[in-house]
Amino acid sequence: MNFDLTEEHLMIQESARDFALNEIAPTAVQRDKSAEFPYEIVKKMGELGFMGMMVAPEYGGAGLDTISYALAMIEISKVDASVGVIMSVNNSLVCYGLEKYGSDFIKQKYLIPLAKGEKLGAFALSEPEAGSDATKQRTMADKDENHFRLNGIKNWITNGTTADYVLVMATTNKELAHKGISTFLVEKGTPGFDHGIKEDKLGIRSSDTCSLTFENCKVPAENLIWEEGKGFNFAMNTLNGGRIGIASQAVGIAEASLDAAVKYAKERKAFGQTISNFQAIQFMLSDMAVKVDAAKMLTLKAAALKDAGKPYIKEGAMAKLYASKVAVQNALDAIQIHGGYGYVRDYLVERYLRDSKITEIYEGTSEIQKIVIARALLDSK
Repeated sequence: MNFDLTEEHLMIQESARDFALNEIAPTAVQRDKSAEFPYEIVKKMGELGFMGMMVAPEYGGAGLDTISYALAMIEISKVDASVGVIMSVNNSLVCYGLEKYGSDFIKQKYLIPLAKGEKLGAFALSEPEAGSDATKQRTMADKDENHFRLNGIKNWITNGTTADYVLVMATTNKELAHKGISTFLVEKGTPGFDHGIKEDKLGIRSSDTCSLTFENCKVPAENLIWEEGKGFNFAMNTLNGGRIGIASQAVGIAEASLDAAVKYAKERKAFGQTISNFQAIQFMLSDMAVKVDAAKMLTLKAAALKDAGKPYIKEGAMAKLYASKVAVQNALDAIQIHGGYGYVRDYLVERYLRDSKITEIYEGTSEIQKIVIARALLDSK
């Protein structure tokens, strides 16, 4: 087993780190306060190839592997998890699904501008009464000659107000239950398609989240993704890879918390010495470092398995489950080390805590990850 990153991996990691520090960091605090979407940053990310990292060059992508994507996600999310999730959704949930399951028409018309970062995508699966149980899709898609008419509501959609294209899961045949769900690509501006107001969120405030509504929204039949009735499979298969992106985001937050805690411990003095000399602080820092490395190894293992074409569903779920837990705990520990200063906006660690919590919820809650892991274990024995 080789733990060394290739020269290309190291170059991509450094490039993402430099971009995050120079282009994202200067406005991260203010954007968090104002909940401002980072339009210019996303545009620059597209120009650098960060919005379609794993897409083949023939479809406008960078043609990189999943490890490269995970490394870049970690570096971006260390500085601003809001930008990280915007990047993750476009890469993992939108571009991946379209490249793997989209027709040549879909790839030429929609995937290329998405992979180039010229357009932004969103993934609409969750509904007011269909969260963890995604089989209960109430959004309907009725066939009407060469079109489908969509009616329904989607909730908690990342990039919802800003996306140019949205992948929408909707029921085309109620009698077939989850086998009667299909996926459609809906363009922004399509009559009958609208979005609600941006949610006022605890964390990742610079990314936009909202509900979407469909009222007799007429979608061309050629915008059906894969096949009719394959929508649930499409969503689950896409989310399997998406978990690697969110695990990477969580690792970035956890690592940022560790870095901040180490820096503060070496500067803060108490009882005539820096608090880094106190064993209690050293033990906390040690535990934080171990958890960061363990989460990173789980995440890169899942990425490596995906790149090798091997099963990675269990490993992806394990990475997201553990990395998200570490992100929350490391942020809490960083605040504890900072004391009262950790509780105010003047220091970044309070944002890390707010940003971290969502990683235990979206793209499958921690409880859902445990179910995925357990089923994989039981099926393999």
